[in-house]
Amino acid sequence: MVRRVLSLTSGRIAVGILVLIALLAVCGPWLAPQDPLATSDNTLASASGAHWLGTDYLGRDVFSRLLDGSRISVLGSLEVALTALVVGAIPGILSVYSGRVFEWLTLRLADTLVALPFLLFAIAVIALLGNGITQAMLVTGALVSPLFYRVSRAATLAVARSPYVEAAIVSGASVGWVVRRHVWVKVLPPIAVALAQTIGVGFVIVSSLTFLGIGVQPPAPTWGGLLASDLGYLSHQPWAPVAPALLIMVTVWACNLLADAIRDVSGEAGRALVDQRKARARTGTSAPVSVGGSR
Repeated sequence: MVRRVLSLTSGRIAVGILVLIALLAVCGPWLAPQDPLATSDNTLASASGAHWLGTDYLGRDVFSRLLDGSRISVLGSLEVALTALVVGAIPGILSVYSGRVFEWLTLRLADTLVALPFLLFAIAVIALLGNGITQAMLVTGALVSPLFYRVSRAATLAVARSPYVEAAIVSGASVGWVVRRHVWVKVLPPIAVALAQTIGVGFVIVSSLTFLGIGVQPPAPTWGGLLASDLGYLSHQPWAPVAPALLIMVTVWACNLLADAIRDVSGEAGRALVDQRKARARTGTSAPVSVGGSR
């Protein structure tokens, strides 16, 4: 699947952007030219050689804070996506094989989580457990998990009625073996699409919570926190929110583009793409033979 995704122009663009964002998350704090927490008297300064994106209302270097805050933003979105994957996909697959009681309970739980407003519920949980990005992302991931539950359940139901799966169950194979050997291969493509989309949703959620000051203790920098602090001084620096907003928009766009690329190369479309390449390869190898024969 990876080769198929990279064979598409949209897939290469999406992967390239996300790799750059991942490098920012890993190396951003070390690439920051100045201390992102250091204040100075040079407040609300314009862009210059010393401060590439200017300074904020406390005289802190905006570019350094943007680089340093990329780690929290990226890790927070990954926590949301991975939590939703584990909490949603595993019960979704098992609900097809674990009996009607487990199926009914998980379906009702998924409906309940969908009905809960994630922002208000995250604020309530943080009020109980303390203001921390990990608590906020774990709760938010659990609230997003019904997406993975429904996707994995629908894909498993489509495979569960296949003759080879029914033959394996009749022959005495365990549920775990059937899932690993037959079901997971068919369920993986739609889950991969949902995961790429959820990472983008995670960026929006992290930015929204940190914009409100939830999940991060000040003065720790985040993209959403920088956006919130810049909005208070638009009369002095109307261009200030552009950099954090552009980073959020480009990252979410790349995640959605990757999800579209995975969807395009999986299933029937993916097999058609492989067949088309094989046909082109056969045409390319047979062309010299026909030329030689004409001589």
